[in-house]
Amino acid sequence: MIAAAVVLPKDVHLEGLDDSKKVPKARRERLAEEIEAIAVGVGFGEVGPEEIDQRGIYQAALEAMRRAVASLDRVVPVDHLLVDARTVPGFEIPQTPIVKGDSKDASIAAASIVAKVRRDAQMAVLGARYPAYGFERHMGYGTAEHMAALERFGPCPIHRHSFAPVEAAARRVDGRGR
Repeated sequence: MIAAAVVLPKDVHLEGLDDSKKVPKARRERLAEEIEAIAVGVGFGEVGPEEIDQRGIYQAALEAMRRAVASLDRVVPVDHLLVDARTVPGFEIPQTPIVKGDSKDASIAAASIVAKVRRDAQMAVLGARYPAYGFERHMGYGTAEHMAALERFGPCPIHRHSFAPVEAAARRVDGRGR
């Protein structure tokens, strides 16, 4: 899981900036380059599958966000956070959660885009490492192709065993369960 935090210059306008899920891949990749070129600061936080299994998906997402802000804070002072629908634990600075923030605020949309582009690049690398699963095509989402690969091969080391279909596939393939 990858989260990002972005500080944009005041009054910046990036054409096509929106929730990363609404922006076509090619445009999203161009926007990520533009964002990283003009941003005052960009920070990333990552949480791996083992930690997601230990913490749970919601707490792991908050931790990824905390790490993104912490890495950003080493580059540029942060005195207020605008966050997509929640608050980030571990910071004393004021925070404003904005429901559907990636569709309403440029910095949240920018963070959504750079995080998704980075995650998609990571999925392409993992697709080469684990070609049977097709990560470079479905980006780790629970598509029919992904579920069929789980059914056939069981989980690989990057799967989250706390995700019910992965746990079920592990039990079927190796008979031990997780």
